[in-house]
Amino acid sequence: MDSRLYYEPRPNGVERVPTALQMFMTSPRLMRAAHWHAQVEVNYIVRGWAHYRMAGHEARFSAGDFALFWGGQPHWLDDASDDLLYAGGHLPLVHFFRLRLPSDVQARLMQGATLVSSATDAADPVNFERWLAYTRSGDPMKESLAVDELLLRIERLRFSPYRLLPDVKPVVDAPGLDPHTSPIVVRICDYIADNFREEIDSVDIAVAADIHPKYAMTVFKKCTGMTLNDYINLMRLSYAQALLMRDEASVLAVAMDSGFGSLSAFNKSFRKIAGMSPSDFRREVRSRPEVAVASSQGADGRYN
Repeated sequence: MDSRLYYEPRPNGVERVPTALQMFMTSPRLMRAAHWHAQVEVNYIVRGWAHYRMAGHEARFSAGDFALFWGGQPHWLDDASDDLLYAGGHLPLVHFFRLRLPSDVQARLMQGATLVSSATDAADPVNFERWLAYTRSGDPMKESLAVDELLLRIERLRFSPYRLLPDVKPVVDAPGLDPHTSPIVVRICDYIADNFREEIDSVDIAVAADIHPKYAMTVFKKCTGMTLNDYINLMRLSYAQALLMRDEASVLAVAMDSGFGSLSAFNKSFRKIAGMSPSDFRREVRSRPEVAVASSQGADGRYN
């Protein structure tokens, strides 16, 4: 019998706030199955090791590793050392596209690659602890500083050796962002973040970004590997995932509250990414035995 303790969602889980930076520092529980969220995930391994099943590859992070991957791809922390302590955050795309990374890295990450760097130092755990405190301070200036400092730390990765997993040739038809398209993608993500629960389309998004609808669709697809509708759906599904895990509302109410125009559309989209219906997902989550989440310095729960 498996005696290990497993992660159970908590009321303050990151999936419910897909538009805000969430930081963590904790000794995580393993996961029973893959999940997803509409942010880029940052992991820094303080001690021990962690093993993930990603979409199409596996990754093992060891003490001192700094890792980055797109949480919109299903991922699963399925094994770890008993002493694992890691820090990190969930970075909304509106901030991710502000990053000045090498030419193809953003495109590779959005298409499912994992970036891993061992070029870290003793300042990193101290920094993550401070960013965690800032994001939970309730002070808008500190929250903004946490975002800016994290982005700068990620940008520094380009000056040291790093790997992109799986080890394949760079994508030749997705060269990454340039100074002209990056502000457009930021404006698009910003508008979607504020309005994904409403009925919006490419015209609404283009008007907000002050560009032509066809150009909005082209630029976003080139930079993220997703269509506008794909990203809007992922934001809605990320929000709905949390409602299903924690609220008593009916599946229909969850669908409407998350921005889906009909129950059938919600069921189809949810099944496509989760491999099961919303009702089955809720039933499976609620049938799991509850366990206490291990506490650690600066943490009150497990976010992954």
